[in-house]
Amino acid sequence: MITEQEAPPSVGITPLISGIIQDAQTLLKQQLSLFQTEVKQDLRRTRDAAIPLVAGVAVVFLAAILLCFTLVYALVWIWPQLSLAAAFGIVTLILGLFGGVLLFMGKSKFDSFSPLPDKTLEGLKENIQWKTKT
Repeated sequence: MITEQEAPPSVGITPLISGIIQDAQTLLKQQLSLFQTEVKQDLRRTRDAAIPLVAGVAVVFLAAILLCFTLVYALVWIWPQLSLAAAFGIVTLILGLFGGVLLFMGKSKFDSFSPLPDKTLEGLKENIQWKTKT
């Protein structure tokens, strides 16, 4: 005797698609949350490092001003025939050239990296592109 077996009820395509979309939305929310957390941590670390750095820069700036005056008067002391204005000009020129080299080096180093979390940002972009396609 042949018994008829009932076929399992077929799952519609609509619940599958809606499940995929919900999963994609969840993934997008999680990546946004991860991106936010990474940026907050980076900003917190930057702030914590910047406070003593700014204080140190202020003290070094004052020391540099006093050193410049010392250099000017040392030049006049070494060469008595050199005027005070010429000594100030020489020290200013040397410091200007040195500062320009430092600025160029710093800009080159800064251009060599991205301060944003690249991997998370790239994954977020991919998910947004995928989400906009559907």
